[in-house]
Amino acid sequence: MFDSYVFDAYGTLFDVHSVTEKLEEKYPNKGDAISQEWRRRQVHYFMIRQLIDGYLPFDQITQNALKDALQINQADFHSGDIEKLMDAYLHLQPYEEVDNVKDHLPDNSLTIFSNGTPSMLQPLLENNQLEHTFRVLSADEPKVYKPAPAAYAYAQKQLKIADPENILFLSSNPWDIAGAKSYGFTTAWVNRQKIQWPSLDVEPDHIFDNLNDLK
Repeated sequence: MFDSYVFDAYGTLFDVHSVTEKLEEKYPNKGDAISQEWRRRQVHYFMIRQLIDGYLPFDQITQNALKDALQINQADFHSGDIEKLMDAYLHLQPYEEVDNVKDHLPDNSLTIFSNGTPSMLQPLLENNQLEHTFRVLSADEPKVYKPAPAAYAYAQKQLKIADPENILFLSSNPWDIAGAKSYGFTTAWVNRQKIQWPSLDVEPDHIFDNLNDLK
């Protein structure tokens, strides 16, 4: 057992591609391509912002990535379309086993540590009736994105746990697991797609098929 269980949000607890249905309604036969490009650019853009020490809130990065994903897929849009699709990000679907997480760990405090802003994360939890399950920590507070070491240091400080190895950090994103492991957290890679771990010269401590392995 660990002192704290910390979860990434996007792609780990919530399916970022559950926006595909909304995208498909507006842009038939382009929904999946737009969703995939949206996510790729979202990650790419916050990585760049971190590297150039030019922090921009995650909601703005997400909106910029959406606009570029639409443009690259030749999907016309206006401000109202962007607003509706950004709202869809507040209604992402949790993976089916997320509701069971609290049952597996009834006596433990569960925390989300995400690059998302509180204004994105709190409505997302509330819209899925999970606001009483998870405490929220956001990289927007120190304004340092994961996977920078300072981001995980912030989370550890907020959790008030002296030994980072007593924190189990779970993410489906290899870059996030690599960052957390390099910092000193114990890590569990949630590998739903059953892909090969990339050659990052750092390995996760555990590999889970999904969050039901957290028992």
